[in-house]
Amino acid sequence: MRADPRALRFGAAITTLVLALVLVTGSAWLLAVQAMVFALGVVSRSPYTMLFKALVKSAPKETEDARPPKFAQAVGLVFAIAGLVGYLTGITPLALVATAAALLAAFLNAAFGFCLGCETYLLIRRLLPAANMEVSK
Repeated sequence: MRADPRALRFGAAITTLVLALVLVTGSAWLLAVQAMVFALGVVSRSPYTMLFKALVKSAPKETEDARPPKFAQAVGLVFAIAGLVGYLTGITPLALVATAAALLAAFLNAAFGFCLGCETYLLIRRLLPAANMEVSK
């Protein structure tokens, strides 16, 4: 499966805004919505990607492998869940650090096109040759 990098950056920009709002407002509900967006991005397509495709009709000049961005969505989901646990249990430092980490990763992608989760996925693939063999079968 292939992904449009423009849609990925668009999604990262929206995610950046949402997570910044979570940090400003302390809204566990808004973080739960973002967690659902991450979950949808892992199992199918992110709503932000679908919004991009509805707004932008031009075909991408290039595409990229969708596996690294899906992995990045899974990492974002883990951080969003950790943040939710922090907000819901009153462990404020956990909530703030987890949300801020997800925000930083989303911002790096939105502003600079650097997908931290994607790079982590590629590093894992390089370090674990057995994982490469399983994927290629």
